[in-house]
Amino acid sequence: MNELLPQLIQQLFNGLSLGAIYALIAIGYTMVYGIIGMINFAHGEIYMIGAYVGLVTLAAIGTQTGLPVAAVMGLMLLSAVLVTAVYGYVVEQVAYKPVRQSPRLVALISAIGMSIFLQNWVALGQGARDMAVPSLLPGALRFGDEGAFEIFVPYTRLLIIVVTVVLMVALTLYIRHSRMGRAQRACAQDMHMASLLGIDTNRVISFTFILGAVLAAVGGVLIALTVGKLNPYIGFLAGIKAFTAAVLGGIGSIPGAMLGGVLLGVVETFAAAYISSEYKDIVAFGLLVLILLVRPTGLLGKPEVEKV
Repeated sequence: MNELLPQLIQQLFNGLSLGAIYALIAIGYTMVYGIIGMINFAHGEIYMIGAYVGLVTLAAIGTQTGLPVAAVMGLMLLSAVLVTAVYGYVVEQVAYKPVRQSPRLVALISAIGMSIFLQNWVALGQGARDMAVPSLLPGALRFGDEGAFEIFVPYTRLLIIVVTVVLMVALTLYIRHSRMGRAQRACAQDMHMASLLGIDTNRVISFTFILGAVLAAVGGVLIALTVGKLNPYIGFLAGIKAFTAAVLGGIGSIPGAMLGGVLLGVVETFAAAYISSEYKDIVAFGLLVLILLVRPTGLLGKPEVEKV
């Protein structure tokens, strides 16, 4: 009984760190859907590419250069952000812009095709096998009495939570107060009217894809450093989970994507710890079905109003 609370806190922390990654990816889904009403199913592969770019940067720098760990990680994140921003822009230009006025099924097929292309692109360039990622932040904080259950807080997972919180606050302020943020909100409310008022909607859409790619790249680098391995197929499952988180919170709502990501991560972790790791996906997706039965728009989503 004395160990129940520490175990609960440990699993809660693990769930928050996992949910933070889901939230970073889910924001990309929800922003794109909120503006153009399409699902970017190639977004999980952008997350995967960000992880690979971080690893390639680390290999180029080397772990014995004498640079501080913070500088090495900063270079990894910077290179991943720059490269994936280009990928995000190219995906929008190649897979979405030409089919923007087409039926949604066409855009869906185009996105799935781009996802498969990016998977194989990386597999051909880097190999399909698992690749090890050196640990830059070994060690952890420990809480609790020796001989009893100790709460184990790895530095890498703590970094995930801190970075995610900082990015979420920065994104919220940016969307509310910046010129581009106001333009994005205007396009999300009424794309046609925003265009009539002089907003360059094509530029706003492209920037939205780039911003989503940047957030996913940060998540990719952080999770690669935490897990210690990656392969070209990690983006598929992570993308599905993040899309689930976006739907859970309310597709089109940025706070909903944050809430959905954290909730999904916590539920999945608790299911793996207290039921079985084999049932964690069943419990997570079961929760999604249950919530959508009660609230079809998600936790923070708003029902669409049909304009006539």
